[in-house]
Order: sequence, then structure tokens, then C-alpha cells
Amino acid sequence: MRPEIPDKLYFKIGEVSKLAGVATHVLRYWETEFLFISPKRANSHQRLYRRVDVEMIFTIKTLLHEEGYTIAGARKFLESGSRIKAKPELTVPEDATSCLARIKSELREMKALLIGRDKEK
Repeated sequence: MRPEIPDKLYFKIGEVSKLAGVATHVLRYWETEFLFISPKRANSHQRLYRRVDVEMIFTIKTLLHEEGYTIAGARKFLESGSRIKAKPELTVPEDATSCLARIKSELREMKALLIGRDKEK
């Protein structure tokens, strides 16, 4: 879940770090790996991120941390212009459910046989 981005023109690296939940050195590294992130520099040489940069950082974080992409894979994904899809719900087909029930039943029968053997000894 993405936090709400404040309505500002520019964000300092510390603010973006807190919003995205990643360290500042990670943001600086991502700048070198993803050309989509291009913060402006103030006269004091401080990085100033625009809202578009912050949104891209959220997307990159989702790809890397939640979707399991590598840096190179995330870069290709973003260059292709694809959008992140919602994860589909996992469903178990009916035949799998009946198969698991049968296996469970067979395991119980084997357990009963093994317990019976132990009592005979």
C-alpha cells in the first residue's frame, strides 16, 4: 500500500526516503540504475525530487521488493511501458481438493497400520 504523497512541488531526499520506506543511499543508487528518476539540484546541490520521481520510486520499490524483480528486470519492465498488475487470487481446483482428501485418508490408514504394528511388539 502506497502512502499518500503530500501536495508539494519538490521533496528532499530525506522526505522521499521516509515516504518510500527505503534508505537514502538506496535512492541514490536507484538514480544511477534507473534513468527515469532524475531529481533536480538546488543551489546547495541538494537533490529535489518531483512528484513524478516519487511515484516512480514507489513503482520501483514495488517491483523490487514485492514482485521480486531484479534491478535489470525492473529496468526492462519499466522501459517496456508495462503496468504492474494486481496479484491474482490463488484458487485450488476441485480435483486438487479431492486428491488431497484422498491422500490424507491414505495417510491416516497407514498411520493406523503402523500403530497396530507397534502394539504387537
